[in-house]
Amino acid sequence: MSYENVKHYFDQIGMGQRVMNLKQSSATVEEAAEAIGCQPCQIAKTMSFLVNDKPILIVTAGDTKVDNKKFKEVFHQKAKMIPWDQVEGYIGHAPGGVCPFAVNPDVAVYLDLSLKRFQRVYPAAGNGHSAVDLSPEELAEYSKVVDWIDVCKV
Repeated sequence: MSYENVKHYFDQIGMGQRVMNLKQSSATVEEAAEAIGCQPCQIAKTMSFLVNDKPILIVTAGDTKVDNKKFKEVFHQKAKMIPWDQVEGYIGHAPGGVCPFAVNPDVAVYLDLSLKRFQRVYPAAGNGHSAVDLSPEELAEYSKVVDWIDVCKV
């Protein structure tokens, strides 16, 4: 149902043609890049964390890792990823398809500055065989981002 929710969301805003239903898996950065035909760094990977027991998403470039020191500077606590088997309950999408669109109402979305170096980025669209073609500015607009943050290292 997650893919359908994301597709519906983009159809409602007149951008449904940007949602890709892929034949190949897009569940990992490498698989997504191969399926789309882009560089792995252009994959906008969405990571789920708990901050003060509330779910947040941080979307980062595919070639980055969250820097624990930077994370703590921004959120004033250690990075704590949501356990794999609890992600869908907290976020509304299962691992492999987690994206910042059509998420549960209490989920805050942040974008890492690592995404700003690209003209096009490709987040998932609710399942492990999907993606959306967006500019970083469109990603910020359509994900209803709380803020751009700097929590990654390349």
